[in-house]
Formats: sequence, structure tokens, C-alpha cells
Amino acid sequence: MTSTAASPVTRREPELTGQTVVLIGGSAGIGLETARRARSEGAEVVLAGRDPGRLARAAAEVGASHSAAFDATDSAALARFFEDLPGPIDHVLVTAGGPRYGPLLEMSADDVREALSDHVVLALEVARNAVGRMRPGGTLVFMGGTGGRRIGHGLGIASAATAALPPFTAALALELAPVRVNLIAPGFVDTPLSASLLGDRLDERRAELRATLPIGRVVGPEDVAALAVHLMTNTALTGATYDIDGGQQFVS
Repeated sequence: MTSTAASPVTRREPELTGQTVVLIGGSAGIGLETARRARSEGAEVVLAGRDPGRLARAAAEVGASHSAAFDATDSAALARFFEDLPGPIDHVLVTAGGPRYGPLLEMSADDVREALSDHVVLALEVARNAVGRMRPGGTLVFMGGTGGRRIGHGLGIASAATAALPPFTAALALELAPVRVNLIAPGFVDTPLSASLLGDRLDERRAELRATLPIGRVVGPEDVAALAVHLMTNTALTGATYDIDGGQQFVS
């Protein structure tokens, strides 16, 4: 009779221990879920958001080391935020802002300029202010989308705005190297933002996606958070766009 010794349990070390992750738009949805994920990987997290009450609740939940309530599209406020950070940082995720939909001919010239430039200008301002505070190996992660790639009624300016982000990300990655820059392009993600956009059609959309997506379920913020943290920890990735939509763009 022989006995077999029990295999030792291998413990995986947290991948972000000793690092600081800044979440701009971190009080809800993908930003908050990424904060949770980063904390589980040992990171200190810094949250920024527009709504002071919601931000305070999120910061308390994840044990944020610092938080600040301001409008990220306000360049002066964004600069002050980075100036006031208590120490160096390692990674920044930007989820602030949302898509613009609606008929093109109903948009004013200012509306069009704002819709086309919002995400690019915000990303550039974040990069400009963050890069001097980042340790070697730092990462900037921006948020785009796959849905706007289609041309269709109701999408309006969203397709053009989405198309600008991948080449912008690649160009910025070259300029900022060795800081890495990547873009996440989600499809539908089941977040409070999606709920506000769809209203009473939310359950209908969820059911439709469960029935048609190759993955057989709806993409949640935890899925995007897992990708965001991977982009922070995998030092071979820069200048690229990563789709995460459960195959939505192939069946819609």
C-alpha cells in the first residue's frame, strides 16, 4: 500500500501590490468595479468622480487612499487633482464621459465639435497631467466602444467619435513610451449608465443580448475591470485597442 503526499497549495501573489491606481470616473460602473479589482490585487486606489455623495460612498466601500469630486472635463480642476495627489502613481483608468447619440442634423456646430473632441481632449489632458507623476512601467487606459463602429439611424456622431480613439491611442503610446497607453472598446455593458440610456427598455435589451451573443450572457462591469487590470499588469501591451463585447459586433 502506498500513500501519496498532498500537493502543496500554491498561492498567487497579488499583481498590484505597492502600486497606486487612479480611477477617473471611479464612483460607479466600470470605474468602481476596476477599483474593487485593483484593491483585490493589492493596489492603493484613488477615486475621482463628479457626484460628491456617490464618490464618498464608493471611496468608503473600497477603502480609497484619496478621492476628489470634480468635473474631469474642467482642465484646471483636472490639473489641480493631479497636483494634489499625495505621491507617485502607477496606472490611470479614464471612464468619465459617455457617448453622444442622436440625429446629426439636430446637432449644433458646437455640439458636433464637443462630441468629436470630448474623449480625445480628456484623454490628452489626463496624459499631460499624469505622466510626470507616474513611476516607470505606468499605464494609461482609456475607454472607447465597439457599438459606434456601425453606421445606423440613431447613432449620429458616435461612429466618428469612436473612430478617432484607436489611432489617437497608438500615437500617444509612441509619444509617452515607456509609459504604456491602451484603449478598451466595450459593447453593451450592464452599468448604471446603460440603464439611464435605455430606461424601460433595459430588460428587453438584456434578454435580447442573452439570446444572441456568442457568450450567452450580458457583459458586466466586472468583465471590463478584469481586462483593465490585465492591461495594467501585462507590460508587453501598449498602443492597442481591445474589444470586449461578447461578440456583439458580429451578430448585431
